[in-house]
Amino acid sequence: MRRTDIGLRAWVATVDMGLGHQRATYPLASIAQGGIITLGGSNAETPREARLWRGFRRAYELTSRLKAVPLVGGPAFSITDRLLTIPPYYPLRDLSQPTFPVRFLASQLRRGMCRSMLETIKTRPLPLVTSYPAPAISADRAGYAPIYCILCDAEVSRAWVAENPGDSRIHYLVPCERTGLRLRRYGVPAERITLTGFPFPLEVLGDRSLDTLRGDFSRRLRRLAQRQPLTVTFAVGGAGAQQDIGRQVLMSLRKFLERGEVRLNLVAGVRREVRDFFARSLAELSPGCPNIKVLFGRTKAEYFRGFSEIIRDTDVLWTKPSELSFYSGLGIPLLIAPPIGAQELLNRKWLLDIRAGIPQEDPRYAGEWLFDLQKEERLAEAAWSGFRKVEKRGTYAILDLVAAVTREQRASA
Repeated sequence: MRRTDIGLRAWVATVDMGLGHQRATYPLASIAQGGIITLGGSNAETPREARLWRGFRRAYELTSRLKAVPLVGGPAFSITDRLLTIPPYYPLRDLSQPTFPVRFLASQLRRGMCRSMLETIKTRPLPLVTSYPAPAISADRAGYAPIYCILCDAEVSRAWVAENPGDSRIHYLVPCERTGLRLRRYGVPAERITLTGFPFPLEVLGDRSLDTLRGDFSRRLRRLAQRQPLTVTFAVGGAGAQQDIGRQVLMSLRKFLERGEVRLNLVAGVRREVRDFFARSLAELSPGCPNIKVLFGRTKAEYFRGFSEIIRDTDVLWTKPSELSFYSGLGIPLLIAPPIGAQELLNRKWLLDIRAGIPQEDPRYAGEWLFDLQKEERLAEAAWSGFRKVEKRGTYAILDLVAAVTREQRASA
């Protein structure tokens, strides 16, 4: 694979909240000046900043876990989720007025959030690429440019956009057309929105012709259409949500796994407690079965590398509709686990609209309905629809934008 990022440099910033925002910047590690800046997980932050980010992260993880708490979980979750609500797209109207989350983020930035990152990026005039609104808005308020903000969902809340979007210089890189339309409703000018697609690791794409991806997709489509043994990957959320579904899948598919009629990847991410839960389930239900793997990374980078390896051979991706929704663009049918939060509800709607995802049936009976989906060719149809309709050149598009602005900076120097 010929590399096109040699000599390119940019500041690349993300946040330590779940996996989605870091998944979006992982493919850009090769151009990251000084390595990817991970806000909320950096020793370079002041104690005050670290406390602010810990509060943000705890709120995020609480939101992801609340729904599973009997009786009180549902109401408590709905209160938390309402703060990040995404209003209905229709009727078309002006949604540019700042909301409470917008004003809250502004107050946190005034208190010092992102201050250490600002001091770092001021040392060298490079493009800033980030996958979270706080670094982008912070740099924008400080007069830094250029700023590129990667969006990780089909639709986002008003919190992703500056208080005064018309005066902002943030350039948004969106994964699908719906995201760009949503930003327009929030007041972002069209010229500051570029449809790039979600950035995938180059190891799953190959060169600019997408040779690796096309080869993997061809083999996957053949397995799906010809009813060959499938490889199913079940991925929990970054906060460890929905691990119980993985156990139910293992129970339901146990006899097929033992006969070699299906293979199963249980993705624990970087959560040791989830890895241990899957390991105990495996030891109890199907010890020694060679057709089951548990993916765990001691670091986020180790996990992302491992995920890139298994996703190439994955025939069905079963997960909640997080940023992994865009992996349908690799030609992988998505089985949609219950969404958590407003963004995931709308990601699910987007997947259903483009016919690249299928809502899960009862996971206790996956050994019955999963193979019916294969026989009815619904899995193959979803794979083909995602491959055709979802943009997959996001990483190359971002590298090209960084390269173009770098040439402009050098020409004007």
